[in-house]
Amino acid sequence: MPPRKAAAKKSALAFDRDRALLAALDQIRELEGQIAQTILATQEKVQQLELLTQVSTLLNSTLDPAEVHEKSLEATCGLVKCETASMLLVDPKTGELYWESALGEAGKKLKGGVRLPINDRSIAGYVAMTGESLLIHDVSADPRHNRKAGAASGFQTRTMICVPLRVKEKTIGVLQAINKLSSLADRPPAPGASGPRWATFGGDDLAMVQSLAHQVAVAIDNSRLYTGLKRSFYDTVEALAESIEKKDSYTGGHTKRVVYYSMCIAKYLDLSADQLERIRLGALLHDVGKIGIEDKILKKPSPLDDSEWEEMKKHPEIGFSIMGRVESLQDVMAGMRYHHERWDGKGYPLGLRGEEIPLIARVIAVADAYDAMVSTRPYRKGLDAQFAHDELCRHADTQFDPKIIDAFRKAFKNEKMGKGSGGSRYGHGSSDELYGLLEEAAATPRRKTASDAT
Repeated sequence: MPPRKAAAKKSALAFDRDRALLAALDQIRELEGQIAQTILATQEKVQQLELLTQVSTLLNSTLDPAEVHEKSLEATCGLVKCETASMLLVDPKTGELYWESALGEAGKKLKGGVRLPINDRSIAGYVAMTGESLLIHDVSADPRHNRKAGAASGFQTRTMICVPLRVKEKTIGVLQAINKLSSLADRPPAPGASGPRWATFGGDDLAMVQSLAHQVAVAIDNSRLYTGLKRSFYDTVEALAESIEKKDSYTGGHTKRVVYYSMCIAKYLDLSADQLERIRLGALLHDVGKIGIEDKILKKPSPLDDSEWEEMKKHPEIGFSIMGRVESLQDVMAGMRYHHERWDGKGYPLGLRGEEIPLIARVIAVADAYDAMVSTRPYRKGLDAQFAHDELCRHADTQFDPKIIDAFRKAFKNEKMGKGSGGSRYGHGSSDELYGLLEEAAATPRRKTASDAT
């Protein structure tokens, strides 16, 4: 073969080999891209499953309705990578859907505003009516889209997953994932392609939200049962407290005011929700022991003699012995038993001093004293609220915990504690007289009057 032809053939073979190599490299790159996409999708799926497991644990760890709702929406956004989420619940009284929770500023505007009937005139209403889950790629084009809600919030809804919240074969609401966010796994639409030009939810997203919705529905149902039991318990406790007050017409409303003042003070003590609840219950029950005090002593408008006063001082221990049998109240017994103790150790029933006195009792002691001072009694008008405030502050570190008095100062300044408390304009009088009134407020034997043993 002539050298020129041999060289040409060799060049052609080399070209074919290079072309095959380039084609193989292109295939490898394509495979690498596909593998990367598969790895990313798998990682996202694993993250979703891990998050779903974590959410299940979180939802089972609380019975607080607000916390259940918030965690549910946060989980929805985390599971399917969406801009926001919302929850609409069925109002059993009206049969309408109302926005219970929604994330973001738009959600705040929606909550408590727009209500939707359960029918096919809204996406949420349709889902609640039929029990059918919906995956919508272009909400604005859906004939069921209720534009009233969007107009109310100024929020543009593009894509949506809407699933029913069902428990015991009953729909209690709907859960919505709104506006899918783009991820690395998303590919932009090809030029000229039809359909929405934004990220959209897929079937896997729908399956995830449906799985979450089942857990959320159970958690909501459990929290409602707990809330109902808790409300019944509080109603019973309040009824018990009011029945005690009926024995003395001059202290009517005292318990509710002490509860209110106690919660105002506690607001400035950086306490947990559980501690606040214990203070509220303790304040409700602080005088329940008076049920064991004879009416002739409890209602006596004139000063008590020594023996009568000793009987009156037994009411914290009587309340403790009565309510101490209730297992669920063990954490609040201290408020009932020790709210007449003093910071300097001169109180009763045990003469506890300083931080030996439980915090709940120290808070109730200040609230109890304040209400006693500003409330009108058969033998005197109530003190001016500001003056009662000043007297309480003057006895910090002797009768009252200085830290509680500091919180009381803040509450008095920022909360509604000066009006409607029973106080009225009252002459300042002598220092001894006012100190006597303060002693009455804490039910110490300085002035032995039944109406002041509050």
